[in-house]
Amino acid sequence: MSERLKNVYLNEIVPKLMDQFNYTNKHEVPRIEKIVINRGIGEASQNTKIADFSLEELTMITGQKGVVRRSKKSIAGFKLREDMPVGVTVTLRKDHMYGFLDRFINLALPRIRDFEGIQAKSVDKQGNYTIGLEEQLMFPEVEYEKIDKVRGMDISIITSSKTKLEGYALLKEFGMPFQNSEAFEKTNS
Repeated sequence: MSERLKNVYLNEIVPKLMDQFNYTNKHEVPRIEKIVINRGIGEASQNTKIADFSLEELTMITGQKGVVRRSKKSIAGFKLREDMPVGVTVTLRKDHMYGFLDRFINLALPRIRDFEGIQAKSVDKQGNYTIGLEEQLMFPEVEYEKIDKVRGMDISIITSSKTKLEGYALLKEFGMPFQNSEAFEKTNS
């Protein structure tokens, strides 16, 4: 089953961006390469069950099993020993990526309390976008009764764009609800 956003990208976004940036070949058009969801869990050094809870939660949100990241060396000031869990990460590609992005844009972001849009200035020089979320309850897959603690996560959308404006235009065409987009376009065009 092909994801809805993948079809939108191929049939609508590619022609629009080819016209906007005067590309001669459809392979020049920037695309989303992967989405990385990362959660740091510093308190897991005291309680290893926290890593299991976080891994289960991210698996439920993304539909793909994540990986527990472990410390590479001991740091006494943080009460951290080598090979202790310090984070959980999931990397989404292809159809999983498009499915997650669709749910993120259309279901999760509107559920944020007092949501006015996301910051356009968070697009970096290569056109990638990273957003930090304060809680996991915005995702409809997460049930409030089943979580042990409210924890945030970082979501990075990695694109193949060469410039900040290309990455911004690509994400805007996907439907990312940017705030102050007119001001961003004027300063970066």
